[in-house]
Amino acid sequence: MAQDILRILAALLSAASIAVMVTNTQTVFIFTLRFEAHFYYQPTLKFFVAANGVVAALSLLTLILNLLLKRQPSRGYHFFLFLHDLAMTVLLIAGCAAATAIGYVGQFGEEHVGWQPICDHVHKFCRTNLVSLLLSYFSFFAYFALTLLSPFKCPFSSSPKN
Repeated sequence: MAQDILRILAALLSAASIAVMVTNTQTVFIFTLRFEAHFYYQPTLKFFVAANGVVAALSLLTLILNLLLKRQPSRGYHFFLFLHDLAMTVLLIAGCAAATAIGYVGQFGEEHVGWQPICDHVHKFCRTNLVSLLLSYFSFFAYFALTLLSPFKCPFSSSPKN
């Protein structure tokens, strides 16, 4: 039951993270020049959205499989769930790390290469990105908990019975 709840929570948090990020846009004028901030202009944010999309979709698919195979799951199925949870955890942390890195550069810039911070100009965009990032980190923690719970449910660590 706890695994199903964590899986639903992870799917909902990832979907919410996508919705917040995709709808986030801000247009500002700097010295009469129009500047538009949108996630689609940054490849790392596109990866972040794609990673959350994969996690949300596969979480729902796995939840449906869990419900269908609840009565007679095989040993291999539990191992598959463990590998699935581990892969989703790694994918989520990769997306979160990419978005965190570009958010840091957006907030503070990188003076060694001449990148100026943009969050001074697009406050709303950066704050909304932070909300999306936090939702995705919560989804990561749900999958991390699933990964930690899997060995307790999974019989692949026990010795075979004669």
